[in-house]
Amino acid sequence: MMTSADLLAMADQLCPMYALVDGNGRLRGVGPTLKKLRPDFEWEGRRFFRVFDLLRPRWVRSMDDLLQTAGSKLHLQFRDSPHTSLKGVLVPLPDGEGALINLSFGISVLEAVRDYDLTSADFSPTDLTIEMLYLVEAKSAAMEASRQLNLRLQGAMIAAEEQAFTDTLTGLKNRRAMDHILGRLIGAGADFALMHVDLDFFKEVNDTLGHAAGDAVLQNVAKVMVECTRQTDTVARVGGDEFVMLFEGVREPKILETLATRLITQLEEPVPYGGRLCKVSASAGTTLSVWNTVPFEAAEILHQADVALYAAKRAGRSRHCFYEQGMEKDEQLATP
Repeated sequence: MMTSADLLAMADQLCPMYALVDGNGRLRGVGPTLKKLRPDFEWEGRRFFRVFDLLRPRWVRSMDDLLQTAGSKLHLQFRDSPHTSLKGVLVPLPDGEGALINLSFGISVLEAVRDYDLTSADFSPTDLTIEMLYLVEAKSAAMEASRQLNLRLQGAMIAAEEQAFTDTLTGLKNRRAMDHILGRLIGAGADFALMHVDLDFFKEVNDTLGHAAGDAVLQNVAKVMVECTRQTDTVARVGGDEFVMLFEGVREPKILETLATRLITQLEEPVPYGGRLCKVSASAGTTLSVWNTVPFEAAEILHQADVALYAAKRAGRSRHCFYEQGMEKDEQLATP
């Protein structure tokens, strides 16, 4: 004849989340997983209805009522915190000795695994919960792999976009980036200044010392321009020895004149290369955004800066000029 110890040992293997209740409604034993949920409990001898709150069927009020639910689904929760939800099925024991109630977490199994640090050993080997947990773990691993892949793709996209907007020799913005930023400033109706800078005597450096020396000069020019401007300003190389600087929020001629003077002075300092000194200078032309009833285009403001630049060159180079109305006529007269 099977003893209570044999019954409990068998239940431990088959359904480790069980409660064994005697005919008076007192707990005779519980499975190892149930013990893990309340490790400080003295389970044996406690009344079943003092430990669990039976939510459904609602008509159950006593042990006799509970025995009538054999084969039906029970909905329970712990009376104390955390009020973990459970589901169960009752099987009466022979000779009215009580019942064995096989419990499970139902759809709240993921929360229970998290709250109680459960593992696969806490469930029956044939329980579909194990497979579900494996699937959840696999899904989590797949989602993490997908997240990492998305991050790498996003990083590659950002790098590609950055490369598309960067001059590879100097590290400055390129013409494409400048056009984009200029269009944004015009579209937003922002106040800004645009300075067009062209190097003087750069061709002589390339012709006499070679293109490597010319590259060294361009890199030094980029360094000087970045040091002379704010982080919020845009410095772009738009041609071989041509640069454009955009100063958002700046329209004061005095500030721009001071910056241009400092820039031209620093660019006149010789650049050592291969035991020789590379000497260049710079001319600059600046125009200010003008907001009136007639909207202006990017091509217009670039043309104005270009006109001012060549006015500076005609005035003797190593100079800076602001664009003024009527400069185009002077340029036409100066053109042979």
